[in-house]
Amino acid sequence: MSDRDLPLLDIADLDAGPDAARRFREKLREATHEVGFFHLRHRIPTPVTDELFDVTRAFFALPEQDKLAVEMTKSPWFRGYTRTGGEYTQGSPDWREQIDIGSERRPNTVIEPAYLRLDGPNQWPAALPRLRPVIDAWIERLSALGDRLVREWSVALGASPDHFDATFDHPSILLKLVRYPSQVDVGQGAAGQGVGAHKDPGILTLLLVEPGKGGLQVQRDDDWFDVPPVDDAFVGNIGELLEVATDGYLRATKHRVVSPVAGSERLSIPFFFNPGLDAEVPRIDLPADLAVRARGVEQDASNVLGSRYGENLLKARLRAHPDVAAIHHADLVG
Repeated sequence: MSDRDLPLLDIADLDAGPDAARRFREKLREATHEVGFFHLRHRIPTPVTDELFDVTRAFFALPEQDKLAVEMTKSPWFRGYTRTGGEYTQGSPDWREQIDIGSERRPNTVIEPAYLRLDGPNQWPAALPRLRPVIDAWIERLSALGDRLVREWSVALGASPDHFDATFDHPSILLKLVRYPSQVDVGQGAAGQGVGAHKDPGILTLLLVEPGKGGLQVQRDDDWFDVPPVDDAFVGNIGELLEVATDGYLRATKHRVVSPVAGSERLSIPFFFNPGLDAEVPRIDLPADLAVRARGVEQDASNVLGSRYGENLLKARLRAHPDVAAIHHADLVG
């Protein structure tokens, strides 16, 4: 294992006795302090993940008109299908097509605070009715896993296991089904950008990558290194809210995706486990031995971080989907 390899954790260790659980928490804490990323052996049955990828392929194989019937531009809540090049990172188009699915809510017509506008219903393709039950089951499974990991972080950081519980009373879940076409398919202007360099704005991301497919890169010490997939494991990373909650002891890390080489494509399914839009994430009073290693929150003048998830998410959504913002939230543009 090189110093660029991500730590590998096994969720089964949490049920293997107190010593194994303690080692798991220590590895989780150190991985997200040092790198912000880790591999997590998930122990989910292979038929479950196979079915998920199968229905994902079926969605992207639909005729274009069926996908455009649920295009995100129809949704004030930023839910639905985005064509290749329709989402932006750092002002440049990301060369991937995707569908965004969030926590199912009744339509929210609240004007202020503006971030509450993000709560609303999903768009489900009528041409693929089996998509919803598969996705609903996956979200339920990963929400339980996300809740467990957040509780383990709390203990590892010297807090009670229920430290973050109130912020997840009405979680704001986001799931993406993503297809990255090859570089030759998207034209020379893509410059290989599957997704541009960014940090996630929430608490936890669990990424399921199509077996054997690379492309994810993580920044460390001003360099970029590849993250090869590990069989039966998620790539996990923390978002900026855990950095805020720990005064920078845990550090959200920039990452990006390079487009697949000519003649290939890549599927990935990221799951974002985040608090309710209106929840303010409580700070953790770190033990002295951890507090001395806190580095402070890494702020960007163009993206000042707060402790309320909805505020951070709204800024990210408006930047990433300017067409949706212009159609449905013109008062917020600019």
